[in-house]
Amino acid sequence: MLKDTGERVIPEKMDVTDYMLIEHLARYHFANLYVKGRVLDLACGSGYGTHIIAKRCRNQINEVIGIDNSREALDYARYSYYHPKSIFIEEDVVSDNLPQHLGQFDSIVSFETLEHIKEEEQFLKNIYDMLKPGGSLILSTPFGQGRGKPCGNPFHIHQLTKKQFKALFTRYESANYYYQAGALIVPEEFAKDTNFPIGIVVCQK
Repeated sequence: MLKDTGERVIPEKMDVTDYMLIEHLARYHFANLYVKGRVLDLACGSGYGTHIIAKRCRNQINEVIGIDNSREALDYARYSYYHPKSIFIEEDVVSDNLPQHLGQFDSIVSFETLEHIKEEEQFLKNIYDMLKPGGSLILSTPFGQGRGKPCGNPFHIHQLTKKQFKALFTRYESANYYYQAGALIVPEEFAKDTNFPIGIVVCQK
């Protein structure tokens, strides 16, 4: 049985009212509005999100690949979330060979991964290199005090400020920002006077 690390979402082991579960499920259902073609789910964990995309978007995708560096999580994903349009592969999201191994994608999703990554530049470069021209990236991260500052979560390297987060996506043709609290995800213009804890960007290359 897959172990709960405190940050890993395992829907079968969580209560339906669990706030973290609600947040994570909401992001994947939000992403369903944008994914198409060949899809990559970076740091897929237990695989539930990859499965959501495979099932809900089966008529608009060719395949969805979930990657993670935990063999235990991937074994659980393969056992629990089989779908003919999804596969799970063991890879490191910051490997400089990742684009060569996986090729390019029409859509990439990466939820609650950035804050765990020391090699931020390589991670973002891999995403950009793997995304096809015209492709869509949907990425989220929690906000905090900023790069290099403690955030109170032992699993996170740091948590970016809104300004730092928005500065990461200037290479893209477009970047639209959304903010999340629980299941609620709203466009940037509706969140200016409210302290939403999580940021989501939808970019087009």
